[in-house]
Amino acid sequence: MHEQGRESVVTVWTPADSLKWVEHGTGLFVTQAALLDEETMSQPSRLPGWTRKHLVAHVGANADALGNLVHWARTGERTPMYSSADQRNADIESGAKRRATALVTWLNASVHQLDVGMDALTGEQWRTEIVTAQGRTVPATEIPWLRAREVCVHAIDLGTGTTFADLPDDFLAALITDIRGKRGLDEVPGGPLPQVAAYLAGRPHSLADVPDLGPWL
Repeated sequence: MHEQGRESVVTVWTPADSLKWVEHGTGLFVTQAALLDEETMSQPSRLPGWTRKHLVAHVGANADALGNLVHWARTGERTPMYSSADQRNADIESGAKRRATALVTWLNASVHQLDVGMDALTGEQWRTEIVTAQGRTVPATEIPWLRAREVCVHAIDLGTGTTFADLPDDFLAALITDIRGKRGLDEVPGGPLPQVAAYLAGRPHSLADVPDLGPWL
């Protein structure tokens, strides 16, 4: 397993890389979600206060929200991810009350619709400026990266056995670079890529003598 050093290394990735990681993470998440029955999906996820139903609802709603950005890029019509933070939270809570089978059906439909939407964007449309839920103005080429983070990290949060070691090394390196920048860290601890990524993401890890960074994503 590759190791992450303390030196300042910036990993650069392309939209094509992100789309590849979306496919990988989606496969992990959707496959695991489909194996959960009503009882196991109602059990706690690895995210405090959320059941697996909350997590599946969140990932399904995120696909719908990113689909709004795809619509924005395709049509030029300003379409925010969410009308408000309250709407985002309400969608998750409402989704968490659905039956497991209905949640998986919603998840699969949302995933398919987002994939079809991204596949249909032209080169010019990918360059359209959109605004993320955090208020950042970015080109639409950032949409696949936003989705890759969600499906890859939350596949681990389901708590069904997937770990950061199941994610591609190049994705982990990109994730480390991304979180490091957002947390404003000059350096990161050395260690195996999966453990460094888990630490920076505020998930359980095996690194010793490192300060607690708190949750992320």
